[in-house]
This record gives sequence, C-alpha cells and structure tokens, in this order.
Amino acid sequence: MLDLSADKNSLALLTNQHLIAKNQGDTYLKFQLTQQTPAVLSMTQAQEVIVLAPSRLTPMPNMPAYVMGLLNRRSRVLWVIDLPRMLGLSRVETNIQQYNIVIIRNELATLGLIVAAVEGVIRLKSECIQSPLEQVSSTIVPYLRGCILQKEEILLLLDAEEIMRNAQQ
Repeated sequence: MLDLSADKNSLALLTNQHLIAKNQGDTYLKFQLTQQTPAVLSMTQAQEVIVLAPSRLTPMPNMPAYVMGLLNRRSRVLWVIDLPRMLGLSRVETNIQQYNIVIIRNELATLGLIVAAVEGVIRLKSECIQSPLEQVSSTIVPYLRGCILQKEEILLLLDAEEIMRNAQQ
C-alpha cells in the first residue's frame, strides 16, 4: 500500500511557503509629490489613478490656494487638490498638458490628489515603517503614518484620512 499522506503534507507546506514568499508585505501606490519627494499611499486608501487635462477641472473662487477645483467623474463631483502645495512643498506645475491625479475615498467623501508622477505599485513590510519625526519637515508630519528608508530615498507614507480631514476644513 502506498502512503500519500507524506506527499500531501509536503505539497501543503510547499504551497504555504510559496504564498508566504509571494506576500512580502502590503501593497502601496508609489508616486512623486515633487520631483525630489517620493511618497506612498496604502492601496486600501487609493481608489484609482487618472491622467487629466487641466481644462477638465472647474476652478472655484475663494478657496485655499491648494484647491485646484471640481471634477465631474462618473457622474460624481469631487474636489481636486494640489497635494504638494497643501503639504507645504512646491506647487504642481500649472502650465502642463495633463495632471496625474490619485483618487482617494473614505465612507464620507472622495478626493482627487494632484501629484508630480505616479510610479506604480510596490510591496512594503510593516516593520520597515519608521517614525517620521527625525526624517522630514515638521509641517508634513501630521499627514504621515511614517517613513520607509530605502537604499537611495526616504518614502513618505501618507495618511489619506488626515489629508481628507484637512482638505474638508
């Protein structure tokens, strides 16, 4: 009689190890706030990324300088903000042909964030997240969940809830 139970256990162990190896952290959307400032946002907080002509935004008078206007997207109207400017960094170029917009959403609202460039999705382990206090300007710290130190750069881990809370004020 052939004993297959050892083979089944080996296969299950191999499959579990493959899944563990494949899942090397949580997924994050990586983008550039400015040309020199990389940042990430949890994919649980990012809904989508769109590229849009500036003429598609409807400017609104008497708004803070970082509010770029309103966007009608899929029959929903949402605010679009210049995220680097809101964070106290240099503003996004306004004489460009298109904006890179990251759309974030919570249970109450949807908001568009204009960023310099979107680089893609990366995986990061939670143990890589460090305190931002010693790494970045104190004006940005309230909008961060932490920093990730990589070989050539410091990634800012943004807090979408805090960004939305500030944008609604």
